[in-house]
Amino acid sequence: MTALITLFSAPKPFTNPHIATIQRNAIRSWLALGDAVEVLLLGNEDGLPEAADELGVHLIKEVKRNAQGTPLVSSLFELARRHSSTSLLAYVNADILLLPDFVAAAQTLLADGNPFLGVGQRWDLEIKDELDFGENWDAGLRQRIQEKGVLHPPAGSDYFLYPRDCFTWMPEFAIGRAGWDNWMIYWARREGWRVVDATADLPIVHQNHDYSHLPGGQPHYRLPETDVNVRLGGGRRTIFTLSDANYRLKDGLVSAVPAHGARFWREVEIYPLVRLHSRLLGQLFFALFHPRKAWGEARGWLAYKLGRLRKRH
Repeated sequence: MTALITLFSAPKPFTNPHIATIQRNAIRSWLALGDAVEVLLLGNEDGLPEAADELGVHLIKEVKRNAQGTPLVSSLFELARRHSSTSLLAYVNADILLLPDFVAAAQTLLADGNPFLGVGQRWDLEIKDELDFGENWDAGLRQRIQEKGVLHPPAGSDYFLYPRDCFTWMPEFAIGRAGWDNWMIYWARREGWRVVDATADLPIVHQNHDYSHLPGGQPHYRLPETDVNVRLGGGRRTIFTLSDANYRLKDGLVSAVPAHGARFWREVEIYPLVRLHSRLLGQLFFALFHPRKAWGEARGWLAYKLGRLRKRH
């Protein structure tokens, strides 16, 4: 069978025993999807070459990084495209377990014939030990999801499935920091591609972990690199979430998300951004729909500027 999808990821260092375990679990789940997928790991973090060799996965070490040494998302996407020939590409966070539904969903989206970005919510689950990927391995995992899984709010994305001709350009975001995943949804909407919420047909599992691998043990959204990501992506107005998907995949069918009620007004609010490509009008529409938030942002910006002026004098 010819591979359909190249799954690529930039794992964290394998120095933390729990992180190492859940990353091996994740990669093994991808390999368990069979001949329909190819797996590509990117980076040269501690323990990654040894893990790639152990798992029999292709590794590319030469990844561009920012001044802090964090891999750049643009480099990861470029390398994945250059070192693959599959019709579809999918970036997947290295702590995410995929089930066989992933391949079926990908086939459905590709057959639809339109440029798309496939995204979806994750199930959060406590997993401490190495998983067994023997025959019918996914049945036990599905049961654990039903019994102990918690569906994560539609505020973050852990995979991005897309045709190889999409996302040939992007800003130099830092991986593992907030903001860039929101930009992916914004950019797909801006380009007129279908943003498909595949949550119903494509369950994925996030293996819970701490943030000890990050500077100061802080969550990624509190780090300065997150602020840089948001700025590179165009600011707060381009922070789109899964709620901004305009299509859904359910029961094997792709259909438009009905635009009524709050959904209708959100589409009106983002119209200048996704249709007119005007950030100025996007800011104006935001102020019209959210005057208190807009005023709060303006006051915060003014206080910041005044503070800098005082420091200079």
